[in-house]
Amino acid sequence: MKRVLSLLLVVLLAFSALTGCAASGETQQDSGKYTIIAAVYPVYDWLKNITDGAENVEVELLVDGGADLHSYQPTADDMVRISHSDMFVYVGGVSDAWVGDAMNSIVSRDKTDVVDLLTVLGDKVKEEEEVEGMQPEEEEEEEGAKDEHVWLSLRNAEALCKGLSKSLEQHNEANAALYRKNTDAYLKKLDALDKRYSEALYDRKYDTLLFADRFPFRYLTDDYDIRYYAAFAGCSAESEASFETVAFLSQKLNELKLPAVITIDGSDQKIAKTVLSTAGSDAEILTLDSMQSVKTDGDSYLSVMESNLEVLKKALL
Repeated sequence: MKRVLSLLLVVLLAFSALTGCAASGETQQDSGKYTIIAAVYPVYDWLKNITDGAENVEVELLVDGGADLHSYQPTADDMVRISHSDMFVYVGGVSDAWVGDAMNSIVSRDKTDVVDLLTVLGDKVKEEEEVEGMQPEEEEEEEGAKDEHVWLSLRNAEALCKGLSKSLEQHNEANAALYRKNTDAYLKKLDALDKRYSEALYDRKYDTLLFADRFPFRYLTDDYDIRYYAAFAGCSAESEASFETVAFLSQKLNELKLPAVITIDGSDQKIAKTVLSTAGSDAEILTLDSMQSVKTDGDSYLSVMESNLEVLKKALL
């Protein structure tokens, strides 16, 4: 189905590009602005910080308006925007598999610098894992699938911002000095927040988080040596937990005497409430923000990660 969609997008793009160029007479490159399109909000926010103050540079978010990364499908207009951009940054995981099929056909690499985060991160990328009690997918995922939620680690964010800045310096040399200056300042903020996480969570009462939801936080929990149990893997399409999954999570909640059950942003908390009811527990339901469906107004990447630290303190201290 995704391959069919990609082929349709290629056809639609070709038509749109022909009619669009005939009408406008110029692409975004011709407009004099260096245009960068980010597929997900965290990258958009990083790039806004890296390019802050740069003249004739425009950063756009592809997936906006609260759309979820896992359910997003690009439109023909989206693909036209990408093909006319100077840089396109995407994650490189299963949720944007459409990129691999479509990009080679529609993007001129001479015009658009295409960057995927998993390649930038290299050997720091982790595979999706299935822990004890986690409900398996009805349709088996490809073996060795990469965990795409790389932005949920402040340490990954530092490495990725360095890589993005380097690419910008190479392809937009006029602003290279400003990019280096902005990146250095932003890296200090990321490092400071990472230290706050380490210090706050070092002497904790509990070592385990219990997610009655999908689990996209492996990079974060690995950074601070936090154990976890979860209903589903991070990119799972499942929404209904089996009796066995609920029973397992309820048992672990009581066994470990945990003070909280965790959900992620956008959850209806139905599974969490069922786990609490089954366990006969008065534990609190807390929400960690995965930033998979964020609007451009309001929060920043740093402010969301600061809020997530407060949630972790409630769940672990």
